[in-house]
Amino acid sequence: MSEKVAIIGGGNLGASIAEGFIKDHFINPENIVVTRRKVELIKPLAEKGIRITSSNTEAVACSDIVILAVKPKQTPDILQEISSELDPKRHLLISVVTGFSIRTMAEIVGAELPIFRVMPNTAIAIQESMSCISSSKASEEQVQTITKLFEKLGKVAVIDEELMEAATVLGACGIAFALRFIRAAIQGGIEIGFDSKTAELVAAQTVKGAASLLFARRRHPEREIDMVTTPQGCTIAGLNEMEHQGFSSSLIKGVVTSYKKIGNSL
Repeated sequence: MSEKVAIIGGGNLGASIAEGFIKDHFINPENIVVTRRKVELIKPLAEKGIRITSSNTEAVACSDIVILAVKPKQTPDILQEISSELDPKRHLLISVVTGFSIRTMAEIVGAELPIFRVMPNTAIAIQESMSCISSSKASEEQVQTITKLFEKLGKVAVIDEELMEAATVLGACGIAFALRFIRAAIQGGIEIGFDSKTAELVAAQTVKGAASLLFARRRHPEREIDMVTTPQGCTIAGLNEMEHQGFSSSLIKGVVTSYKKIGNSL
């Protein structure tokens, strides 16, 4: 990929994005610049060939794609700072900031600039993120460019912006929900005889395998469940007990409650 990328904000998320982009030489490290006020904190990126600076405007001036990876409270001031350097004919602006709408960004940087919102999750650190993308004023070619960019960091779904809060719950909060299931499975594994380390390995790999089956076979989860359950078997006995205890309904209620919480905080 030949585009030059500026990542404004070299915290955990920004640094993970940069490292994902240079994996397998998808982007030449010299074509990426990452900013942070305390630039010494991102020196490990420089050791990998990525340019680092404390100047946001300098980074934008030498880039084609600008990724905003800062805290929500910092976003308005930083957008104002870099707005004079953003050119609608050259730049694509991407925000991975939670809860900051495209409309609000456009009011600061100009309505003609192609703007994207991307909601990744913490698995971006190992290039296994689920990233949801929405955009405004972007061409189909530009959408494809950004989609390919974030496909280097995991799976991608292009969605309407009105679903971005829902994406936060299902994709970002969903990491915690999945990990809580794994933790519970580990506890159950210990109770039936495994040591904690082995129980963790078995539970985590089993969940990874279940997800991989869905990607590989592209079948509904219930179809895969049917492949495991046999008449009067131990799998259906365990599933039925979980449902009697409210497993599915509790998970659904948790997802909906998180979504309502986001709505109330906006």
